[in-house]
Amino acid sequence: MTTPTHTEAARDGLGSRDVRRRGPRGLLWLMVRQHRIALLSCLAVTVVGAAWILYQRGAMLDTLHGAGWPAKSADALGGDLPNQVTNRFNSAASTLASLPALLGVCLGASLIASDLEHGTARLVTTQSVPRNRWLLAKVGFALTLATATTLPLSLLFGWWRDSVGPFAGTNWLHDAVFDASAPVLVATALFTTSLGLVIGALTRRVVSAIVLTLLASWATMVAGDMFKDELATPRRISYPLGSDLPAALDHVVQVDQWVGTASGKLYGWGTCVHDASPEACRANLGIVNSVWAYFGDDQRTGMEWTAAAVLVAASAVLIALFLWRLRRAPLTP
Repeated sequence: MTTPTHTEAARDGLGSRDVRRRGPRGLLWLMVRQHRIALLSCLAVTVVGAAWILYQRGAMLDTLHGAGWPAKSADALGGDLPNQVTNRFNSAASTLASLPALLGVCLGASLIASDLEHGTARLVTTQSVPRNRWLLAKVGFALTLATATTLPLSLLFGWWRDSVGPFAGTNWLHDAVFDASAPVLVATALFTTSLGLVIGALTRRVVSAIVLTLLASWATMVAGDMFKDELATPRRISYPLGSDLPAALDHVVQVDQWVGTASGKLYGWGTCVHDASPEACRANLGIVNSVWAYFGDDQRTGMEWTAAAVLVAASAVLIALFLWRLRRAPLTP
């Protein structure tokens, strides 16, 4: 029986202390080390984006306060200032809403396709780490980074939107303002990242995965915009034809518009418009009301969370497909 010397014990103790002093270990260390460029890039986007939102918000409020708002109403400011402010805000929202597509390309498409194309993934089969655990680490790293990038930016954007009130755009459902809100932006980033992972697993080529992910993300966002009206039930209001809009229709999103009779029968908005005598035509049909279907501003939050829930569910399906695809498939180009 041998007894370790003091030198050996000190070396062993030093080695143990070195291991304890290290940062991330195991798969976490591998993810950080392998994808440190993506990690640093997302950190830079978050910091620069947050500073940009803070600056834009401050500059916009200075402009509005200098024009007399909120002491004056938005309509009372006059000139082209309200339109300029709204257009600037919508432009900022569009820039932020494009971030999930970039994350889908940089995180989702490149994350696994690069490993498969360059043969890095084959090393997994020679290590003691199970393949499933490695795949889950990949997925967890990508989705966590996508969330950590979009969540603070979307929260800051929501703070900006609330501070400028009526200048945040009237068609909030189909403008980029809806897509840049906190739940929708984060859920969209999760979806596009998951989509990129699946496409990368299927193509096994980085360039192909990037192009297809970008196209698929764009097509999905366009299709999603077409179904936004299904996120809630539109409200309906009738008011006398030819009169001013009621206050209830301020800052709402119009879904449809008709003309109708006192009994509630509806006709298309263009009914009798091209008739030789529109008034006589409407009197003959009994048309006396203008009817709107719309979404109120108080429905916005519920619709945002509904959209986010749909996107998260779709992301879960994509992740399941990704894991099923690579669980037993060869990790070769």
